[in-house]
Amino acid sequence: MPARRALTDLEFMILLAILRLAEHAYGVTIGREIEQHAKRAVTRAALYVALDRLEDRGLVRSSVGSPTPERGGRAKRYFLVTAAGLRAVRDTQRAFVALWSGIRPLEGTLT
Repeated sequence: MPARRALTDLEFMILLAILRLAEHAYGVTIGREIEQHAKRAVTRAALYVALDRLEDRGLVRSSVGSPTPERGGRAKRYFLVTAAGLRAVRDTQRAFVALWSGIRPLEGTLT
């Protein structure tokens, strides 16, 4: 089996944000979720480049909603994490926990 490419930090955050938002995950809400919880600003361009890359890798899938008047008749593109995406999140979480373990300055509570 070929080695899986590791998630970048932004890809990992995007997948986590989509999982948190469930059926309400579209570009603006994903960016807001990352900014609010990770305290990281993400440009719209960087967000959509990463979302397209995640979709190309089969880690998310998107669908277009109905056009809305408040968006000037434009439709939102909604995202869901696939089974492969969920595996990638779990693999990344395990890798971080394994790397974290045993580093004395990081053990215990962080304040």
